[in-house]
Amino acid sequence: MSGVPSVVAGLFILTIVVATGAFNQSAFAGGLAYAILMLPTVARTAEEVLKLVPDELRTGALALGSTRARTVLRVVIPAARTGIITAVILGVARVIGETAPLLLAAGNNDQTVVNPFGSPISSVPTYIFNNVALPYPDAVARAWGSALVLIILVAVLFTLARVLGRGRAGR
Repeated sequence: MSGVPSVVAGLFILTIVVATGAFNQSAFAGGLAYAILMLPTVARTAEEVLKLVPDELRTGALALGSTRARTVLRVVIPAARTGIITAVILGVARVIGETAPLLLAAGNNDQTVVNPFGSPISSVPTYIFNNVALPYPDAVARAWGSALVLIILVAVLFTLARVLGRGRAGR
C-alpha cells in the first residue's frame, strides 16, 4: 500500500466520505486522506522497532506474572516509544507536501477556517499550486518562498527523526 499514489487516497476519501455526504470537503477529510498515506510508513517502521525490543524484557515480565496485555502496555511500548515517535515523524514528513489529497478531500479556500469539519481549507501545497499558476513575478516568488518553508519543515522533521533514532540506539 506504500506505493499507492497520493491522488488515489484523495479520490478514495472524496468518494467514500465527501460524496456520500458524511462530511464536506474539510480539514477532517484531508486528514483522513493523509492518514491513509501515512499508515504504511508508520506501521512498517513501528513494526521494525517493536521487533527490536529484547525478548528478555517480554519473558521477564511474563515470568513475574504480568499478563500479555500488561506486558505490551507497560514494558514493550515504553521500550520502543522513541522508535514509534520516530515512525510517526517519518509518516508526517512523507505526506507534508502532498497536494492531490488536499485538493480532492479538503478542497481549497483562501480564507481562514476555524472549524475543521465545516468548509474547505487553505494549505501550503495548494497555496504554492495556486501561485505558480499566476502570471505575476511576485506570485511565483511567493510560491518559491512557500516551497522553501516546506523543504525546511521536512528537513527539520527528518533531522528530528534521526536524533530520536540515535537516542534509541544508544540505550
